[in-house]
Amino acid sequence: MEAQTQSRSLLSERQKRSWLRLLRTDNVGPASFRSLINRYGSADAALEALPELAARGGRDKVQLASWNEIDAELEVAERMRARFIAIGEADYPPLLARIDNPPPLIAIRGRAELLQTPACAIVGARNASITGVKFAQKMARELSGAGLLIVSGLARGIDTAAHRGSLENGTVAVLAGGLDQPYPPENHSLYEEIAVRGVVLTEMPFGWVPRAIDFPRRNRIVAGICYGLLVVEAAERSGSLISARLANEMGRLVFAVPGFPLDPRAGGTNRLLKEGATLVTKAEDIIEAISPLLGRTISVSSVEEPADLASAPMPDDTERSLVIDALGSTPVLIDDIIRHTGLQASQVALVLLELDLAGRIERHSGGFVSLLLDV
Repeated sequence: MEAQTQSRSLLSERQKRSWLRLLRTDNVGPASFRSLINRYGSADAALEALPELAARGGRDKVQLASWNEIDAELEVAERMRARFIAIGEADYPPLLARIDNPPPLIAIRGRAELLQTPACAIVGARNASITGVKFAQKMARELSGAGLLIVSGLARGIDTAAHRGSLENGTVAVLAGGLDQPYPPENHSLYEEIAVRGVVLTEMPFGWVPRAIDFPRRNRIVAGICYGLLVVEAAERSGSLISARLANEMGRLVFAVPGFPLDPRAGGTNRLLKEGATLVTKAEDIIEAISPLLGRTISVSSVEEPADLASAPMPDDTERSLVIDALGSTPVLIDDIIRHTGLQASQVALVLLELDLAGRIERHSGGFVSLLLDV
């Protein structure tokens, strides 16, 4: 059966085209798609059976998506340098595949390999406070520097801060509409940056303008990709609380930042804490909770604050050699270089900056760096 072979081989372009047509047909969602594939073995066979099935269900006529519509969508995807990833294929987010009724196909732009990185979502109020924005950006920078992929929904406020804080290491923006319909409009430039340095993804068709009812569907993907979800600010009636509820139902860790009781933007987060969410005041709170799930220890110490390069003494040749000798073709953690050499963090940072400008090193997500031996 087509659905059972995806873990062993990629879909052919013809199969993916048929999957897309089935998904774009009226009243076919992730659950019905799965049932159809399991029953008929392939999307083509399911498409043939749909009219009769709909008639049995009491609908005289089912509107199948036309091949012309599918080809038009594929042309837009190609023009935008986007592609479709099917569940079971290597680049599909592994935790997302385990939720109830995962998207059979997602459309993405950007660095698909990032989707295999352990992830944490950061969400919150659109009308966020200045301190909320600053805290979300700081958390995103530190968590992404420690090796976690930051996921959010590209909304105003906390979502935007989360993306900006983690953009350097790669971030994921999940859209409620098509890849060609990013929302809100003021985040279009951020969207384009993420499409280059991170990943933007959606399950919705190209050309789809997001509606209010589409955002909870988006939120389930945000929660589904991640090991945990952090709510920074949220009112009592907030889409972020929907994300938190979905994350909890999926068995994900739910984190919340406490707020002043008289601030309406703290009503939702404080309620989450009363209901059992993990209280978060620093990145280590999340790291300590997620590390056991990864089977390894990760650290945020290397990204607590940027090294003070302005006042750092210029390294001499001996110190420079210590850093170079500690490097190799295998990526190593910058913290480990600091411990190994015994140098100050600012001195190591200066040597790495020199090597970076000389094109002699490659920086990796999570605060890792490697030496380019062929330079």
